[in-house]
Amino acid sequence: MLRRRHHLPAVLRLLSTSCRRGHPTQPPQHPSPAPLPLPPPVAKKVPFTASAHGRSWSDPYHWMRDTSDPDLAALLEAENAYADAFVDSAGEGGGGLRARLAAEMRARLPPSAASPPQPWGPWLYYQYVPEGKEYPVLSRRLRSSGGLARAALDFISGSKKEQVLLDWNEIAEKFGYVHIGSCRISPDHRFLAYTLDISGDEFFSLEVKDIQSTNTIFSSPHKGIVSLAWSRNSDNLFYTVCDETLRPNQVLCKDLQSDQAGFLVFMEKDINCCVDITSTKDFKYVHVMESGHVVALPGSYYTFQDMDIFHEQLVLFIRKSGLPLICSINLPIDVDFQEQKELDDLDPWFFPVPSDLCSIVPGSNNDFMSSTYRLVLSSPVLPDLTVDYNMRMRTFAILHQEEVTGLSSNLCTVGLQSNITGIQQNLQLIEDSQSWSDLSKLFSCERVQVISHDGVSVPLVILYSREAHRRGESPGILYGYGAYGEDLDKSWCSDRLSLLARGWVVAFADVRGGGDSSWHLAGTKANKINSIKDFAACGTHLIKEGFVHKNRLCAIGCSAGGLLVGAVINMLPDLFSAAVLKVPFLDICNTMMDSTLPLTILDYEEFGDPNISTEFDTIRSYSPYDNLSPDMCYPPVLVTASFNDTRVGVWEAAKWVSKVRDITCQSCSWSVILKTNMQSGHFGEGGRFMHCDETAFEYAFLMKALGLDDNDSCKIVL
Repeated sequence: MLRRRHHLPAVLRLLSTSCRRGHPTQPPQHPSPAPLPLPPPVAKKVPFTASAHGRSWSDPYHWMRDTSDPDLAALLEAENAYADAFVDSAGEGGGGLRARLAAEMRARLPPSAASPPQPWGPWLYYQYVPEGKEYPVLSRRLRSSGGLARAALDFISGSKKEQVLLDWNEIAEKFGYVHIGSCRISPDHRFLAYTLDISGDEFFSLEVKDIQSTNTIFSSPHKGIVSLAWSRNSDNLFYTVCDETLRPNQVLCKDLQSDQAGFLVFMEKDINCCVDITSTKDFKYVHVMESGHVVALPGSYYTFQDMDIFHEQLVLFIRKSGLPLICSINLPIDVDFQEQKELDDLDPWFFPVPSDLCSIVPGSNNDFMSSTYRLVLSSPVLPDLTVDYNMRMRTFAILHQEEVTGLSSNLCTVGLQSNITGIQQNLQLIEDSQSWSDLSKLFSCERVQVISHDGVSVPLVILYSREAHRRGESPGILYGYGAYGEDLDKSWCSDRLSLLARGWVVAFADVRGGGDSSWHLAGTKANKINSIKDFAACGTHLIKEGFVHKNRLCAIGCSAGGLLVGAVINMLPDLFSAAVLKVPFLDICNTMMDSTLPLTILDYEEFGDPNISTEFDTIRSYSPYDNLSPDMCYPPVLVTASFNDTRVGVWEAAKWVSKVRDITCQSCSWSVILKTNMQSGHFGEGGRFMHCDETAFEYAFLMKALGLDDNDSCKIVL
């Protein structure tokens, strides 16, 4: 299902005698930031009255819903200029901190990157990012007849000729933006079908390419293509098409041997349901599926998440105590099912992983006859690790680990300088043996349970440098999401080293609304307040337990996570000293009342139906836009948006920032800034170097907001 989600800053705080944020009881030991030369932009007001269930309220920024209004474009451009000036005032020489952070992050990226080749049929498929490029290239080579060792040698030596199937960089250079959604090779390896978005609005087009001739043999007249599935003979391609609200509701089939357009196979008329399709691995069947929540209980300790089937094995994705696990079961299953069986009765092999904190992402695993299953493992202290699991022999082989480079050349890594050799040795150990190794000797990564408002324990993962962290003094960031049953991303990110080396704590709150079915439902609809209070409890824990100084705790939330953080800021404006809200869902009440907007009806299941009075009251009670407090002192906040975003309209961020500046403490509100990407959609630009620049902007904002210039940050490390 499509959802309001995202993949994932400092501002000047102008102080006055009337602003209580200028006089904290125990002020943090850092210099006051210098003032900005210009005031922030002021949005026009247009009278508008909204109403529901017998109540009316004024919304003078409703006009921003019209993205064709030239006044909106002008406002966003002015806000961008203000945001750039705000962040570029951080660091000596103007823009120095932002530039240094970006340089550090770029230096850690290897010039090029490649994934290990994945065998399928006669080919080895792989992706790589060419040196100096932003985006990947999908390629293949013929497999060697000499087994895996020979194939690896041929791959490294380049003795087998490479075929480039798809180059994201060429598309980006042509259109200025690229987002590849689905990408499927035909069973006979003749064709490549892929969906393409060149504006960021996620109304994907469909292209089918003849790999040998490199010609495009079919372009769908439809927009809004989501899922793809090939027939066994490779002559027919099935695909789903969205309606105007981004709900996949039709399945079409294109006969590639015919000039006729794709014909309708299935239509879902229920506006509360989405349609998805997938082929079985042997391509005998194409499954048409409707969205919905299922959690089967294969045992008292496990919850079932997903599955994958091979010729001789069944792979199960499960959870135990909220943590992900994967196991395989040999087929056929030789068990008497006259009595109820639990998972442990089926002799499962649980794939060994380095830590219970690992995120687990499957590879393509296309070959139905294979007994090898590929996973990419990652954790806050484990750079991405590619592992092949031999399900027949119940052994594993480590193939590759993400390279981390340039650490010694980064500014303010003096505290880690003596450990650079240790990092390299740890990574080399993985290359040279089949034993697990990570960076936990350098970075503490612990999972604790925090008691929330109603006595429920909430998992909190806390990451910091063992050498640079200062108990009770360090700054920190708390991440949260808490929606759609999605796990909060805690995979490895080399960008975080710029914070960890400066003594920052990075924490991840797995609040209700994410996770498995029961945890998800405990944070939806009328229970959404649980997500919000869970996040507040986790932030309070970081301060009370001395992980973070009480005046140096920040928060980051993306998309629906922005709603979470925005709601906590309204309830507890003193908890966070700064925040970053990325493409945030802030105007939830007004958005959910407009069923013509993309995803709105589908979101009734998550947040409630505002057409029902009681559910409207619940939504409005925590809506970040509707609960801003007049004259209240709000912390510095960086809000990001994308002009072509169809999941969360650009107006939500613009309205919230304008209203904060209008009704809250004027001195504090000057530290609330808006940065809009005028060309992209919900997921941003996506390039690996551009991502560094975006993250550097956010980190510089937070450091500036806390009054931590680069020299002060270095002192924490030293």
